Amino acid sequence: MIYARITGTGGYLPEKILTNADLERMVETDDAWIRERTGIQQRHIVGENESTVDLAEIAARRAMEVAGVEGKDLDLIIVATTTPDLVFPSTACLLQHRLGANGCAAFDVQAVCTGFVYALGVAEKFIRAGGTKRALVIGAETLSRIVDWTDRTTCVLFGDGAGAVVLEASEEAGILSVHLHADGAHSDLLSVPCGVSKNRALCEQGGVFIQMKGNEVFKVAVNTLGRIVDETLEAAGLEKADIDWLVPHQANTRIIAATAKKLGLPMERVVLTVAKHGNTSAASVPLALDVAVRDGRIQRGDRLLLEAFGGGFTWGSALIRY
Repeated sequence: MIYARITGTGGYLPEKILTNADLERMVETDDAWIRERTGIQQRHIVGENESTVDLAEIAARRAMEVAGVEGKDLDLIIVATTTPDLVFPSTACLLQHRLGANGCAAFDVQAVCTGFVYALGVAEKFIRAGGTKRALVIGAETLSRIVDWTDRTTCVLFGDGAGAVVLEASEEAGILSVHLHADGAHSDLLSVPCGVSKNRALCEQGGVFIQMKGNEVFKVAVNTLGRIVDETLEAAGLEKADIDWLVPHQANTRIIAATAKKLGLPMERVVLTVAKHGNTSAASVPLALDVAVRDGRIQRGDRLLLEAFGGGFTWGSALIRY
């Protein structure tokens, strides 16, 4: 039996930091309100000359260094992003060339905040099918480019960054299961309402911004993530006590706490980066994973539950033996 196993993790955050105090000078908000509602204290923002592929490259190289692989060793590159450098070529193709991996399959996945879990599930299937031995999976975002910095309901939430993992074929079980879902009936609750073939006038007027109905999103997210916890455990024949670490999408601490409660996990067994990173969409799960691996909390053999919820709506989970 062929399995997919994580052999390296990497992450990158831009140097520029935007604190809640900075935001107080930009928009009508305050640090206490932001912390209470979201748990966020600061977020990282790309520089003027940085793009999504720049962040992805640094995170990828760090993961590849840990795994001991080079670009020529890769069979597959998947980049999960909502903020690609270009309409096309894909960010994955741009990254492939930088890494010297020319020739392998490379493509982007767009599932917003659930993007990395979706990409991980796709890569795992490629490896288990036998045609791929090594895959690079990345979540990378420059969300600051689509944030309306005059909208106090959204500008406090989002940040930029990238996280990456190297997956390799193994006889040892690594990714135990992946569960992916979507429901487009809720698309109006969280969106950027303009694009290439619809509402182009909004784009031309500079309206390429995230719009969100926060209270409604919160309710659906909590209920949906609660259900996927049950689905994941049932599929694996596991009990809640069998999970060592929850590595969630870093949207806000209240949603994360609700999911941890569903699992019966103390917050000490939850990887929390939202305070320092903000919501980095598809980058948030791999960034959190990399932080906990590098600081020694997550050890080989630990059983992890990765979960995420994003616009679309999309949601998903991955059960992993690290």
